[in-house]
Amino acid sequence: MNHRQLIFLFLLGSAAVTALSAGESLPAAARPRVIVSTDIGGTDPDDFQSMAHFLVYADAFEVEGLISSPYGPGRKQHILEVLDAYARDYPNLKTHSARYPTPEALRAVTKQGAIDSAGDAGFAEPSEGSDLIVRAARRADPRPLWVLVWGGIDDLAQALHDAPDIRPKLRVYFIGGPNKKWSANAYNYIERNHPNLWIIEANATYAGWFTGGNQTGEWGNTAFVTAHVAGRGALGRYFAQFRNGELKMGDTPSVMYVLGANPENPALPNWGGSFVRAWERPRVVFNRLTTAADRVEQYAIVDIVLPPDQGVTAAQGAELLIENQILPGFIDPTGALRFRISPKSAKGWTYTLRSAVPGLNGKTGAFTSFLTPPDAVQRPWSRTPNWWTDNPAPELQEGDQQGAKTVNRWRENFMRDFAARMLRAESPAPVSKP
Repeated sequence: MNHRQLIFLFLLGSAAVTALSAGESLPAAARPRVIVSTDIGGTDPDDFQSMAHFLVYADAFEVEGLISSPYGPGRKQHILEVLDAYARDYPNLKTHSARYPTPEALRAVTKQGAIDSAGDAGFAEPSEGSDLIVRAARRADPRPLWVLVWGGIDDLAQALHDAPDIRPKLRVYFIGGPNKKWSANAYNYIERNHPNLWIIEANATYAGWFTGGNQTGEWGNTAFVTAHVAGRGALGRYFAQFRNGELKMGDTPSVMYVLGANPENPALPNWGGSFVRAWERPRVVFNRLTTAADRVEQYAIVDIVLPPDQGVTAAQGAELLIENQILPGFIDPTGALRFRISPKSAKGWTYTLRSAVPGLNGKTGAFTSFLTPPDAVQRPWSRTPNWWTDNPAPELQEGDQQGAKTVNRWRENFMRDFAARMLRAESPAPVSKP
């Protein structure tokens, strides 16, 4: 499918963008099997909002796992806090659909994932979260297993390392971009060792959930929460306390994508975005400290490799400080000192090294990242036949977020649907008269 055909699909739209509306539930055999891997409680409070949203749609899924896969302070306990709000609303929710899972069932599949980011190899030791992915994927069930990655992708990388046989069963929607930068090593492992994985790498498309589209009146990010969420049950009250009552829910496109009419075809219109076959995954290796003249594609994997004679030992490590990240250096098998970065924005970057080794401490570098050129879509990479990513067409860009308009064109539709779902949390279904 060429670039013009993809744009035509976007403009055409579809009455069947989503497979169900607020008043419907899928039959049990058709419900998607889903695991959510989230950094809730970590670097961005919007995961709390996305989890509350996910739970009012929980009757549409076979929820097989909720994994805390944090970067920073997020832990399993933060998922359990949202489930406490769900438990208070459950008596109302179950009157609308008997398929809402019990709070106890959801707590039973809530697991702690890896707390520390994977090292240079991209994997480390199994966690409760990675083990859950393996067990679920090996279960005798003809349906694929959707893994929705809202934070670091470390637990998925660990699961694939420990059980590569599960790969054909998986369908992954990865909210990349800023999450990719926290787990560049795990992403690097997956891309290099599991290129046949079926994955949507949404580095920017997800931003259409909260940027652009119809934001007039009640559809604005703050006005919508006030009008349709804040007073709707315990989940609504919980939701509204984050981000000063402003909606973001940047991970939610992954949820609505799975409920689309044909999620196996990411090129089609969908509330969770439309995507293109990925080109060769951008990667640059510099065998030196970089300068602002060095250019890399946004969201690339950037390896900065310094020769083995730097004097770094286990006792005298080195870190690279860039924006709000502190990246540990790794000694690779050749003895070289390696740092791995993934730039989340198209702009100029500067960094500083910090080390007990005097010759390294305080050294600085820079590089410049740029937006993916539109013609990248003409070069799908045969090595990754099931890898999908943001459409770089300029007409689908919202600000500097490529592909975001494939989501925000549906804003009023998905906001109306969410508003109707929140009514379920607020009050029981009306009793039908005989």
